[in-house]
Amino acid sequence: MVSFASDYNNGAHPLVLQHLVDTNKERSESYGDDIWSRHAREKIRLACQCPDADIFFLVGGTQTNATVIDGVLTGYEGVIAVGTGHINVHESGAIEANGHKIITLPSHDGKMWASDLEQFHSSFFADPVYEHMVIPGIVYITLPTELGTMYSAAEIAQLHELCRAYEVPLFIDGARLGYGLMSDECDFDLPWLARHCDVFYIGGTKIGALCGEAVVFPKLPYTAIDGQTTVVKGAPRHFFNIIKQHGALLAKSRLAGVQFDALFTDGLYFSISRHAIDMALRMRQLFLNAGITVRPSSTNQQFVVLEKLQMEQLKRSVDFETWEPLDDSHVLCRFVTSWATTEDDLSALAAALQSL
Repeated sequence: MVSFASDYNNGAHPLVLQHLVDTNKERSESYGDDIWSRHAREKIRLACQCPDADIFFLVGGTQTNATVIDGVLTGYEGVIAVGTGHINVHESGAIEANGHKIITLPSHDGKMWASDLEQFHSSFFADPVYEHMVIPGIVYITLPTELGTMYSAAEIAQLHELCRAYEVPLFIDGARLGYGLMSDECDFDLPWLARHCDVFYIGGTKIGALCGEAVVFPKLPYTAIDGQTTVVKGAPRHFFNIIKQHGALLAKSRLAGVQFDALFTDGLYFSISRHAIDMALRMRQLFLNAGITVRPSSTNQQFVVLEKLQMEQLKRSVDFETWEPLDDSHVLCRFVTSWATTEDDLSALAAALQSL
C-alpha cells in the first residue's frame, strides 16, 4: 500500500544514513561536545547568518516544544497559541504537564493574527486585577501551520514587533520548517526568519533524519522599544540543565550531530524539502483533475474533501489520515508528501483515483 499518511514514516535520507555508517566506528565526546555536533552547529549558524547563535539538538517535536517553553517561562507564566496550534491539540497536555497554561487565540486558517494578539495584550494588562491571572510569557506559532498554510513575511514581522513591544519572546515551531521555506508561497528565507523571532527550531525528524530537532536561539542584537538599548537575546540561563531535567539530553549526541551535519552539507535540507513540495503540488493536481476539492495549501500537507464512499474506497490502496468530518457525507482528509515521496507513489495514487 502506498502511504501519504505522514512525513516521518520513512527512515533517514540515504546521505544522512551513509554519514551515520561512515562515522559509526569513530569515537567521540558526548552531550553535544562531539565533533559532528560542533560542525553541524557551525553550518546552521552559517545558514542562518547568526554567527553567535545558541544551538541545541533534541530528539522530537513535542519534547522540544515542552523543553523550550518551560525553559523560557517562569512558574506563573503561560504560552499564547492559536486554538489549532500543535501544542494545544496534538501534544497530550505536554505543556500543561509542566505547569503552564496555554492561552488560546482564534485560528485563521491555522494562523495567528497580530490584531488578535494586540487586542489580547491590551485587554489583559488593562484589567486592574491581571496579576491574579496567568501572565502571558511567550508567543508560539508553527511554520507552516497545522493546516498547511503559510505566514507571510509581513505577518511574522507584525507578530515579532508586538512581541518586542510587550517584551515576550516569539517562538516558532519548525518541525516542518524546510517544507515551509521551500514553499512557492514563502516570501522570506532562513536568515530573515532568524532575525524575526527569539527562538525557533529546524525540524529533522520530518525532513530526512531518523530523529532530531535543532533549537536555535539566534542571539542577534536589536534595538529595544525605548529606541536606545541594544539587546542580545540567547538561550535561557542554564538551558543545558533544563534540557537534561526534561530527559531531552542525548548522551550519544553524535546521533543528532551527524544527521544535521549531513542535512546542512551542500544544501541537502533545502533540496529534499523542495522535492516534497514538488510532489505535493503534483499530488494536489491529481485530486483537482479528478474533480475533488482540495483546500488551499502550498506546503507538503494537502487537505482533501472526500465523500465518505470515496474515502472508504481510496483507503483500500492508499494510506492517509482522516482529519475531521465536515458533514454527514464528507470528510476532510490529509495527504502528506515528504523527502521520500516517489514517482511510483504518485502513479499509484493516480491509479487509485481513476478507479473511484
